[in-house]
Amino acid sequence: MIRNNIASDMKKLALVILTALMVVPGANLFAQGKYGADSAECIKYLSYYKEYYKQKSYDEALPSWRKAYSLCPAQASQNMLIEGATLVKRLIAKNAKDVEYRNSLVDTLVTLYKKRAEAFPKYAVTAYNNMGLDLANYLKNDPDRLYAEFENIISEVKGQAKPQILLLDMNTVISLYQDGKLGAEEVINIYQRNSEFLDGIQTSNDAEAEQVKKVKTDMGSLFASSKVASCENLIELYTPRYNADPENLQLATSIVKTMSLTEDCNDNDLFLKAVTTMNKMNPSASSAYYLYRLHSAKGNVDEAIRYMEDSIASDETDAKRDAELTYELATFCFKNGQSAKAYDYASKAASMDEAFSGKAYFLIANIWAATRCGGDEIERRAPYWVACDYMAKAKAADASLTEEANRYIGQYSAYFPQTAEAFMYDIQNGQSYTVSCGGMRATTTVRTVK
Repeated sequence: MIRNNIASDMKKLALVILTALMVVPGANLFAQGKYGADSAECIKYLSYYKEYYKQKSYDEALPSWRKAYSLCPAQASQNMLIEGATLVKRLIAKNAKDVEYRNSLVDTLVTLYKKRAEAFPKYAVTAYNNMGLDLANYLKNDPDRLYAEFENIISEVKGQAKPQILLLDMNTVISLYQDGKLGAEEVINIYQRNSEFLDGIQTSNDAEAEQVKKVKTDMGSLFASSKVASCENLIELYTPRYNADPENLQLATSIVKTMSLTEDCNDNDLFLKAVTTMNKMNPSASSAYYLYRLHSAKGNVDEAIRYMEDSIASDETDAKRDAELTYELATFCFKNGQSAKAYDYASKAASMDEAFSGKAYFLIANIWAATRCGGDEIERRAPYWVACDYMAKAKAADASLTEEANRYIGQYSAYFPQTAEAFMYDIQNGQSYTVSCGGMRATTTVRTVK
């Protein structure tokens, strides 16, 4: 029994000694590593301020927090840094009129965020982003420092910067540009970089996606309204970069975005080349269609047709969109004197989607009416029969076209041959007649006027 008591007492003594070692400075390297040289005092003041903080007695918590902060290493407690930031922000609010003290408190806040990022790397991005949002409020009247802090944050977290930080940074940059402290090229480069970071953000829900979309729109509007650079300056800035690396998709995309925001800056060779690179490196229905629009505006008919065909052939578009684009291409060809192609595309559009058949037939009617055929008098007038046939098909497919189709039928019917003329060429009303002209062919019915 005595031996058992002695053994029990020895165990208790060992436990007491071990506990003491954990709080005595220098006695335990692990404890010292986390809580510092005076670990007992560090732990004590962490506990003191925490009790007040939990009760939201922030004023009472502050002295103990200050003591804990002075005694404890940053890695002792992440909450000490997070909650400390809350306490400091309360002090900033209370001392708004004491500029010197307020500024020193802002410096302290920055230090807390940076210490958290350094001591707890897993949460560094959160720390820097929160710091940026806070500084946007506290440094409104100090754009120079705000710019420096934003740029430091973005250099640390790069594409993980919050969208709001990227937008606030851009706003500050433009403010400095307007004050003559930054040049246009630097502003453009920062816009380009921030836009690329925004494009790379992976959203996890619709709300986040909508937020990123809004920031992109706001940043684009901000850049455009600032009139940082003229189109001529952008061409001068980007041309050597593009020529040095003409297959750089990221550069080409940036050129297109930036020039699109600048007034009257999409009718130049650099812009066209950049869009061409985008389509070459990352083909899409939208980029091919955009190239169609650019080439059509320049009068490059063959190139425009080729890119529109690429857009239609893309797997990205559905049948309805294909019909819409095919009808648009038919109209383009007709306006540019390529009637046979216009006829083919309009015929395809009519078969792709019934919703476009009425408009397509209406266009085909006008194509035939505009076609000038050689030959005898009947052969020259025969296209008007086909035109009226298609006008009838157009109003049958789309009732909204009835009034206009009837008007054209009246106009085109006036060009029908006289009965006497038809007799002279051995044809009569109701007879089947095949028209072949201008690369087009159709079978119609003879109609005459008295």
